Amino acid sequence: MPYVEGFGTWPFGEEWLWEAIAASYLPLLDVLAQPGGERITLSITPVLADQLEAPGALERCLTFLEAIRPESHRLDIEELRAAGEDLLAAELERSAAEYGARAQQLGALLRGPHGGLVGALEPYASWTSSATHAILPLVATDAGALLQVQTGVASHRRRFGGWDGGFWLPECAHAPWLDELLEDAGVRATCVELTGLFGLGDARHLRPLMATDGPVLWPIDRSIIALVWASDGYPSRGPYRNSHALTTHRHHAWANDGAAYDHGAALVQARADAAEFVSRVRRRVAGGGVCVCALDTELLGHWWYEGVAWLAAVLEEASRQGLALTTLDDALHRHEPMPAPTDQPVSSWGEGEDLRTWSGPQAAALVWPARTAELRLAALAARPPDRALRELLALQSSDWAFLHTRATAGDYPLQRARGHREALERALAEPAAARAEPALRNLAPGLVGWG
Repeated sequence: MPYVEGFGTWPFGEEWLWEAIAASYLPLLDVLAQPGGERITLSITPVLADQLEAPGALERCLTFLEAIRPESHRLDIEELRAAGEDLLAAELERSAAEYGARAQQLGALLRGPHGGLVGALEPYASWTSSATHAILPLVATDAGALLQVQTGVASHRRRFGGWDGGFWLPECAHAPWLDELLEDAGVRATCVELTGLFGLGDARHLRPLMATDGPVLWPIDRSIIALVWASDGYPSRGPYRNSHALTTHRHHAWANDGAAYDHGAALVQARADAAEFVSRVRRRVAGGGVCVCALDTELLGHWWYEGVAWLAAVLEEASRQGLALTTLDDALHRHEPMPAPTDQPVSSWGEGEDLRTWSGPQAAALVWPARTAELRLAALAARPPDRALRELLALQSSDWAFLHTRATAGDYPLQRARGHREALERALAEPAAARAEPALRNLAPGLVGWG
């Protein structure tokens, strides 16, 4: 989740965060609390936690859930009833009730001992990431990489206390020259995409790897991840809710097969898919090893509406079918790493398993200005002002290039990147601007690293 707190609302901006809270993070809390949930490796990107802790952010989300969503549902329900679409209207009535329940859950968290969502996630958060989800192989300098990595690690320690060294490389973007830097920052383990090197389904994906200088590398298992992520994966199945078809006020009322969405039928499908998934994984690890299935949290619930229910069913099915689940931190104690191949490519889990999504021609308007800004700060004789460093962190977010390359957010990513570049220059040129309250009100409150 890029830093959207305070940067617009609709159609792009804070509403992304509020919908993810309602559809992904709050439901996920329920799953983590059930038997088996403690065996999920959960990484929380510091930039997301920064926003969840920003003063007033969760209160605005609660207002959105308690006021905006009920009214938008009401308008759509009236329109559908008038058109004789009673099944669609009934689905939106169910959806409205679900938003209401999430509002109550969020309100209870705000009033409770945890003090908010980050506190409630604390027992489950084991891995961290770079400060603003930067594609680390594209960062121009060691100073810039250290700023991202060390600030991310410090953020996790400050919020969650203990840390066993797990670090999610944004987009699994890895280059061998990062290994020594990661190890120096205390990183013990991370995930990488090596399908292009090993081949799909190769048994070497099931073993941790270790280079001479660097952390343990856990290959993600593309053959299993594809059960979810492929174009014909589970989320595409007919009974599931269509995430693209929208009502007048941007609600979801149809299934993938074009019929009115039937929540009960979709849950039956989720349980069946969970049973198949666990069976496939059991066969995959029959000869030993660890199958790493890595998923974006927001896929579950926000993009794949039934994804959280599927995950809950996977935990139940794993117990029923005798599949042992493990966190990667625990697995490190039981699996001796093999030597990493010396011919590792620069890789990611994005298109082509390389960096084209974030550095290809379509992303040039974002990647080159970000690198230029970083080099500008690196050339300074003294440490840049913290305000300038925060603007650089925001500028380095992988989300701007991804959104622009995929053309899913209009010119919002270009506007955001341009705004951060201009703010960075003002922070360098005007001492008063460097001291002023930044628009990035809660980004990286504890900067670490640089130089």
